[in-house]
Amino acid sequence: MFEVSSASHLPKAAQYEELVAQARALLADETDWIANAANFSAFVFHSLSDLNWAGFYFHDGRELVVGPFQGKPACVRIALGKGVCGTAAQTRQTQVVRDVHEFPGHIACDSASQSEIVVPLVAPDGTLIGVWDVDSPVVARFDEEDAKGMEALCAVFIEAALPRAAS
Repeated sequence: MFEVSSASHLPKAAQYEELVAQARALLADETDWIANAANFSAFVFHSLSDLNWAGFYFHDGRELVVGPFQGKPACVRIALGKGVCGTAAQTRQTQVVRDVHEFPGHIACDSASQSEIVVPLVAPDGTLIGVWDVDSPVVARFDEEDAKGMEALCAVFIEAALPRAAS
């Protein structure tokens, strides 16, 4: 049984370093990438404060389709370029949105969400895998430190998932 240890007493950068190490341990011995996505979602959701949704949207070749997540039921399909997730997928750049109500075309799956961070998941060969999406009921919950931390966490997921996704 994997036990999530709280790193909330640490400065944000150190907290993410601890989470990256824990994520690496959590995903290390599992060969199923869907199982890893499910556990990764639960791990992040229960490790960070002030979240109301954390999960994946995977690219099916045309659009983003919801994958494993924690939180209320979500929008199932998102077009590339639409909303925060679609924008992150299309631009392949992490989106840090301090106030979702100020983001043109924001897709409100949960009306409680006030801020959002979305990290594009891109394979080393440039193939779009999908996006990692995290929402908060708190305005300005995410900043550049969160972007760096979430990108580091996503690198661990991609490293664990890629060799197995093709098999």
